[in-house]
Amino acid sequence: MNKHYLTWNDIDILVENLCKKIKKYNVPFENILGVPRGGLIPAVMVSHNLGIPLTKGDITPYTLVIDDICDSGKTLEKLVNRYQTEFSFPLNLKTAVLHYKPHTSVFEPTLWAKQWSSNDWIIYPWERKDSEAVQDYKVKVGKTN
Repeated sequence: MNKHYLTWNDIDILVENLCKKIKKYNVPFENILGVPRGGLIPAVMVSHNLGIPLTKGDITPYTLVIDDICDSGKTLEKLVNRYQTEFSFPLNLKTAVLHYKPHTSVFEPTLWAKQWSSNDWIIYPWERKDSEAVQDYKVKVGKTN
């Protein structure tokens, strides 16, 4: 599998595009939740750009969940489903990502900065350059899907 390396300048542009879409979406988000690990840096950047505070877990119907990529979609799908069943009120969580791969994902995020139609593995600047084309935390526990 080919790897596509992004620069911090690429990330700045993606975050700017995502912030424009979030503003245009016109929902009064109360806070932002960054999905550990890949979503934490984009979440902080969006938080600073839009002046919306980060949360460590105080989820409300107006929480925006941010991740770096929606590739298989399983991470966001599991997280959203978990929070939907955990709370006694309807959340209808909104999600945002830097990259969305509709041809491989089982989940469609609410917003994305860029649609990615390639099967190339994206390497973000906060990741190791020798990252494998499968999430390292899955390799460590012997899972590949």
